[in-house]
Amino acid sequence: MARQPELDDFRVPYFDDGKKKNKFSLSDFDPAAKPFSAGSKDGDKARLSEIGTKLDNLQERLHAQQTRRVLLVLQGMDTSGKDGTIRAVFHEVDPLGLRIVPFKAPTPVELAHDFLWRVHSQAPAAGELTIFNRSHYEDLLVPTVLGTLDEQAFVQRCCHIRQFEELLAYSGTAIVKCMLHISKDEQRTRLQARIDDPSKHWKFDLADLEARKQWDQYQVAYQDALAATSTEYAPWYVIPADSKTHRNVMVAELLLRTFEALKLEYPPAKESLKGIKVE
Repeated sequence: MARQPELDDFRVPYFDDGKKKNKFSLSDFDPAAKPFSAGSKDGDKARLSEIGTKLDNLQERLHAQQTRRVLLVLQGMDTSGKDGTIRAVFHEVDPLGLRIVPFKAPTPVELAHDFLWRVHSQAPAAGELTIFNRSHYEDLLVPTVLGTLDEQAFVQRCCHIRQFEELLAYSGTAIVKCMLHISKDEQRTRLQARIDDPSKHWKFDLADLEARKQWDQYQVAYQDALAATSTEYAPWYVIPADSKTHRNVMVAELLLRTFEALKLEYPPAKESLKGIKVE
């Protein structure tokens, strides 16, 4: 009997400083895979709704407790579904204590500082669930592909990222990082759909086509970045993203597992409120 897939089958092996390179290949992961599919899109949506109800309760406990933090990092090629994942996974979650941070190209002021300067201030506060829609990894991936970050600087930035995320983790932040892994063929389909539908033109940028020409370089950059920054305290997971509904379920399952591991409880009842009657 074949072994059932587990979430950790999609986790990138932890970085080992004693090895020159992590034994990890992005090509080992099929973007079209549906390992946890409920059998149909409707089944995926039903499971997502079930998880959403649980996440809502757990996120409320997180916000009420004000002692822990959760950070979800979403990275992926254009059209891999970062926005769609956020809409689908969190539409049942109370927005209180939920914060979404989109990272775009650095401004001149941000470029005048170290590359993590703009990121640290956006890390989750106590009681917050924060989602990075793109992240500090943009400052690793993009300059690498464009050739403005050499190999030594790449290694140094990976080291700084590991140290930064270790600081967050040991300060009470649970970190989950998801690389939404889309195929080149599926990206073409989604980009064309944006071009063909005038109501989606706002989502399309000609720069997306330029980035697509560098597909292979980005795949290598992602592979190297994930291998060098997946750690026990901040693991990377490769999420098959050709199926939108299944992508959403996998991210939700990871978050649910993370929240449940925190063993969150509501604060103790206040003795001072006993017997009070509202007139």
